[in-house]
Amino acid sequence: MPDLLRGRWRISLLLALVIVGCGDTATTIAPTAPPATVASGQAVIAPTSAATNLPPAPATVAPIAAPATVAPIAAPTTAPAAADTFTNPILRTDFPDPGVTQVGDSYYAYATNGSGKNIQVARSEDLVKWEVLRDAMPALPKWAQLGGSYVWAPEMIQIGEQFVLYYTARDKAADKQCIGVATADKPEGKFKDTRTEALVCQSDEGGSIDPSPFRDGDKLYLYWKNDGNCCSKATYIYVQELAPDGLSLVGEPTRLLRNDATWEGTLIEAPTMIKQADDYYMFFSANFYAGQEYAVGYATCESAVGPCQDAPENPILASQMTQNPPVVGPGHQTVVQLGDQTWMLYHVWEVSGGRRGNNRYMWMDRIEWQDGKPDVLGPTTAAQPRPVSTP
Repeated sequence: MPDLLRGRWRISLLLALVIVGCGDTATTIAPTAPPATVASGQAVIAPTSAATNLPPAPATVAPIAAPATVAPIAAPTTAPAAADTFTNPILRTDFPDPGVTQVGDSYYAYATNGSGKNIQVARSEDLVKWEVLRDAMPALPKWAQLGGSYVWAPEMIQIGEQFVLYYTARDKAADKQCIGVATADKPEGKFKDTRTEALVCQSDEGGSIDPSPFRDGDKLYLYWKNDGNCCSKATYIYVQELAPDGLSLVGEPTRLLRNDATWEGTLIEAPTMIKQADDYYMFFSANFYAGQEYAVGYATCESAVGPCQDAPENPILASQMTQNPPVVGPGHQTVVQLGDQTWMLYHVWEVSGGRRGNNRYMWMDRIEWQDGKPDVLGPTTAAQPRPVSTP
C-alpha cells in the first residue's frame, strides 16, 4: 500500500475508535478513593463487610521508613476489659427473694421455691458467675404444709461449725405463713428442721415471713415482717434476740418500722440490717411485689434493736420504666460487704416483648456511701466493674 494511503487509513481508524468511546454504551467506572493517610508506625485495616461479617482482608501498605527517633506513645484511655466487667442480670433463672452469705472464699445465695425445689441455692466465687445447686432442703418439717409453693425467702448464717437457715413455710395449724429454722453441716445443705412447730408464727397479725439473721458483736438477732397485707392489716418490721445457737428466741419482739409512707403502699417487707462503721442501717422493700411500684428503701437505727427512722429520700432503688427493656420491680434486697465495697443483690422481673414475664432474675449493683447515706448505683443495664476486694 502506498505511504499516502496507509496514513489516511490509520487516521480513519483512530476517528472510528473515538466515536465508539463516546457512545451511549460506554462503561462507567467509579472513581478510585484517594489513599488513606497513614501515620508512621501505624497499620491500615480494611473495613469489615457488613453484609457478610467476614474478617477484613489485609490491606497492602507500602513500607514506611521509621524515623530515627520515635517518641513514646501514651496508652489510650479505654473502657475496662470485658473480663473486668459484668452486666445484669447475674443469674438469669427464676431466683426470687435472694439472701446471700459468704462462707470462706465462696458466696451462697438462697431463694424462694422454684424449679421443683423447696429452697433454691447457688454458689459463686466472685458474686458474678453462679452455679445453681440441688435443693437445699428437700424435706419440710411436720408443722409445714406440703405443696402450694409456700416456701419463701430463706436466709442463712454460720454459727460455729453449724449452718443455720431461716425460711418461711405454710403452718398447718394456723393456715398462715410462718417462720422455721433448719440446720446443716454444709452451706449447700441438706438442711433439716426437726421442730414440731414454727419458730415465729404471728397468726393474729396475718402470719410471719421474710426472716433475716444479723450478728452484732456476740449477739444474734432475727428480723422479719408480719404478713398483715394478707388480711388488710398493717405490716411491721420486727426484731428479736436469738439464743447463741440461733435455734430459739430470747425476750420479746420489738417493732421497728411500719408501712406509713405513701410509696410503701400496703406493706413493707424483706428487712436487711447492716452495720456500716458504727451506724446501723435497715434496708427493706415495699409496695406490691408484682408491679412497678415495688422498690427498696432504708432507715437509720440507733442500735440493732432500734429505734429506727425512715430516710426522707426513699425509695433508693426503684423501677426504671423508660429503659429499653424496662426494669420492673427491683426488690427483696440483700447486702454483701467485700473489702471496702458494699454491694446490693436483689431480684428484678424479666421483661420480654414489652411484657412482664413470670421469672425474677438476680441483679447486683454497688452502694456508695455519701455523708453517711447509702447511694445505690442502679438498677444498671450496662457493663460495670466487677466486685473487687481491696486491702
